[in-house]
Amino acid sequence: MKTTEANSLYDHLESESIETLLLGINSEDQKVALAVGKEIRAISSFVAALCKRMTNGGRLFYIGAGTSGRLGILDASECPPTFGVDDNVVIGIIAGGDIAIRKAVENAEDSVTGAWEDLLKHTPTSLDTVIGIAASGTTPYVIHGVKYARKNGLLTACITCNNNSLLAEHVEHPISVVVGPEFITGSTRMKSGTAQKMVLNMISTTAMIQLGKIQGNKMVDMQLSNDKLIARGTRMISEETGVDSTVAKEYLLKHGSVRTAINAIIDGAKD
Repeated sequence: MKTTEANSLYDHLESESIETLLLGINSEDQKVALAVGKEIRAISSFVAALCKRMTNGGRLFYIGAGTSGRLGILDASECPPTFGVDDNVVIGIIAGGDIAIRKAVENAEDSVTGAWEDLLKHTPTSLDTVIGIAASGTTPYVIHGVKYARKNGLLTACITCNNNSLLAEHVEHPISVVVGPEFITGSTRMKSGTAQKMVLNMISTTAMIQLGKIQGNKMVDMQLSNDKLIARGTRMISEETGVDSTVAKEYLLKHGSVRTAINAIIDGAKD
């Protein structure tokens, strides 16, 4: 039996108090980071290969179904505002299309051609990378998607929560985070989903740092899409250059990004 389908360590949940249930879930959640830690070497090897391609213009695709697909879309959608990259640099694809982000689409995950057909809409090249996300490691949409991608020269990886999965057999960089039985038997939206989210965060964040999208520890290329981010950018500029907040905000609004504002202030001081 797959670990993701193993019987929960807890039983008679309907008879437990709210606090007992919460303590049990929290106890299981604490195991996730430790399981992710065991895969650091595999994640590191993949990110190194990914960055070589992205440095030369390659894109990163996530493919998944259900919860796994939604997590990929979540991570991809956060990359433009956080790192200032175009929408087509990190792309999340879910079985069943955009409607599946909110509602389950019947049989979408069972398609053996759907993922590659969805990828073809983006005209993939050999510089691109595909990560197949599937807690079980058996989702046909994802397995056949990475198979087609690899056959066509794309770099392939996967994030799964079972050892020796079929999905892992078809990628160059398998990442298998085995978190153990779920609190509710088979409910992989819980620990498995948390593990997948953590790994996706690690991959995209580390890749963007390597690609120069972070300066020091600051999001200097973030999009200034609301007042909170403008205030954050203003603080960054003040801390980096020593100018007061009024001047910092003026430069930020004039130049449109923290990075260019800082450079403009530094260049002005040299003059």
